Amino acid sequence: MFDITYFPGARYFWHNGEMYDWNTANIHVMTHALHYGSSVFEGIRAYDTEKGPAIFRLNDHLNRLMVSSDVLNMKVPWGKQELEKTIKQVMKANRLRAAYIRPNVFYSYGSPGVVPKASPVEVTIACWAWGAYLGEEALKRGVHVLLLPYRRVHTSQVDLRAKIGGLYALSNISGTFARERGFHEGVFLNLEGRIAEGTGENIILVQGNRLKTNDRSESILEGITRTTVLQLAQDMGYSVEIGPIPVEEMLGSDEVFFTGTAAEVIPITRITDGSNPETPQEEWKEFVVGNGKPGTVTQKLAERYRAVVRGELPEYHHWLTYVYDSPEEFRQHFGE
Repeated sequence: MFDITYFPGARYFWHNGEMYDWNTANIHVMTHALHYGSSVFEGIRAYDTEKGPAIFRLNDHLNRLMVSSDVLNMKVPWGKQELEKTIKQVMKANRLRAAYIRPNVFYSYGSPGVVPKASPVEVTIACWAWGAYLGEEALKRGVHVLLLPYRRVHTSQVDLRAKIGGLYALSNISGTFARERGFHEGVFLNLEGRIAEGTGENIILVQGNRLKTNDRSESILEGITRTTVLQLAQDMGYSVEIGPIPVEEMLGSDEVFFTGTAAEVIPITRITDGSNPETPQEEWKEFVVGNGKPGTVTQKLAERYRAVVRGELPEYHHWLTYVYDSPEEFRQHFGE
């Protein structure tokens, strides 16, 4: 039996065309991805709405999954429409009103070498109830982040459009490094010494009525939540700038916040600079963002984002994919 403490609500997962009980073990220990990180994945959220669970920007996530697969030279055995249908089936099987959804495409059991010449591509889809990634209090109080001594992988080294499992080893190392030292999260610089991103989140600055963030040229994965929030900000009358972010600019901004599917919109209220590996921890400098509390613009954007993903604003319904074909089907499925 597998402990589901960290996967609440998980009952079934889909693997290569079949639905399996969560306790089924069907991956060989010599699976290529287990040894070389040769997988791509997506993190997708479904939200509880009055019409039943709605998956946010599913088409965009599946588009990126296909791009990621191409970068890793994978031929996905299922098309986007089939994967969309399957994701809905997995949601229904697990009877979840809101969920985090994880499609994973990987090279499986085949050949032992780094190049997966005899390893077929397999696909899994799972979902479970996952709350706030950085904690329930993060939105109310903000988080304290560490500028990491490790640098983010560079855009000259790999196509950063791809969400590749193996690249998250650095996020694992760095996120653990930050948390073991008492911080909520870590922030990477790029090889040029400018701000890149968090270990699993993008970063947006607020300067008056202007928002600023960076793009792929600065060694980031351009997140779908990032794109969403920038669009919402423009629709709300804020201006948006895309460009490099020097450390000093981030430290001097009125507000700073994270965006990400798991994290959603989270204010950063304190920043400690540990980016120089030669500087001992006792000499790291701490900086307060703005007045040290979640800023007004961040809070407004977080509230608008929460309303959008829950289907409360009709003008953004095109971003939602409903799991059930009708509210009646949804209520019948849950016995209501």
